[in-house]
Amino acid sequence: MDPIDEMGSKLAQDPNPQSLTVRRVWVPGPVIVGAGPSGLAVAACLKEKGIPSLILERADCLGSLWKYRTYNRLRLHLPKQFCQLPNLPFPKNFPTYPTKEQFLTYLESYAKHFNLRPVFERAVKRAHYDARHGLWRVLASGPKKEVVEYVCQWLVVATGENAEAYVPHFEGREEFKGKMIHTSEYKSGDEFSGKKVLVVGCGNSGMEICLDLCNHNAYPSLVVRESVHILPQQMLGSSTFGLSMCLLKWFPLKIVDQVLLLITRVMLGDTAQLGIPRPRIGPLEYKSISGKTPVLDVGTLARIKAGDIKVFPGVKRLTHQGTEFVDERMENFDAIILATGFKSNVPCWLKDTFMFSEKDGYPVKPFPNGWKGKDGLYAVGFTKRGLLGASHDAIRIAEDINQDWKSKATQLMQQRSITQLKSFIEVLN
Repeated sequence: MDPIDEMGSKLAQDPNPQSLTVRRVWVPGPVIVGAGPSGLAVAACLKEKGIPSLILERADCLGSLWKYRTYNRLRLHLPKQFCQLPNLPFPKNFPTYPTKEQFLTYLESYAKHFNLRPVFERAVKRAHYDARHGLWRVLASGPKKEVVEYVCQWLVVATGENAEAYVPHFEGREEFKGKMIHTSEYKSGDEFSGKKVLVVGCGNSGMEICLDLCNHNAYPSLVVRESVHILPQQMLGSSTFGLSMCLLKWFPLKIVDQVLLLITRVMLGDTAQLGIPRPRIGPLEYKSISGKTPVLDVGTLARIKAGDIKVFPGVKRLTHQGTEFVDERMENFDAIILATGFKSNVPCWLKDTFMFSEKDGYPVKPFPNGWKGKDGLYAVGFTKRGLLGASHDAIRIAEDINQDWKSKATQLMQQRSITQLKSFIEVLN
């Protein structure tokens, strides 16, 4: 058995196994799990208040989702002013919709600006609150099979909504002989040139990958299992998102939805005739209820109208050479790309807390109250509102910890000498 798995097995049986050699580290400030945009935002906001923190990241870089698990042509779907992290805007010379590489450059400069130094290749395997001592104990594995337990008073969960690829089960999966990958493995349409490819999922990624496949001379088809709102990326000379935010300052949400749908109907036509029905309620209201973001069209609909992309309903089962759909149609495909999204992995490692749902790994309390739990536990990046939501929560988390820091952490550091702190950690053994 792998030492990490053995460690997890022992911890599942006994949270304090005597046979497990663990190096313990006292962290005077919060431990932040995740060095993506959300984790960096919290650390920067804390730094501005003079509070140190420790960022643990399982990968070997900042923003690993963006670096390793996104396709090459990806750009921010919203204008950069709605995606910037707290206290440092994007460079002025960046385009309105920065590329993947530009966003990664921004994250690097953000970390450098605030002197943030995450500990990379530290995979958190277990975190739980030690009520006896009033501390969080965060167990992580390192690149050389090292096991470290970080002890702290505050824990910030910043692993986000996209920690693990979600791969649904399909009847007949073992029969299909073609290539099947998740979008997290897709880079470009180069390898699919001349091939028939089925893209399962019609969110922003699925739609854009279909467009990318067309541009590389592939023959894509798109599965649209549920209703979805598709809006133009730009309306009336400005971004659709920006226009929406402006209108919401003056009009009720339902009125704004009606305006958006009217303009969309003029610009894009009736998507239901293309096999893409809309939900009965407007895009903003639907987003607030379901958490599902409207798709911002970057040219895919035009290729669907031109017949370059076929649209199918849900998948009934996979066959040896392709797919049978719920409307009984059958089609052969050389490859299948699953644009089925990602999921949270928090329940796998965060134990003994009622803050996160065991079912989906999201905070139990709905937005905007899901950022704070009990005993110094916080969550950032789980709002289903992108980088803008993460930034708002990062600011609130830093303010909340700052209040606690002044009354608790400073007192602790002043009263305990280094020797006392070491003895304090030894008590946990």
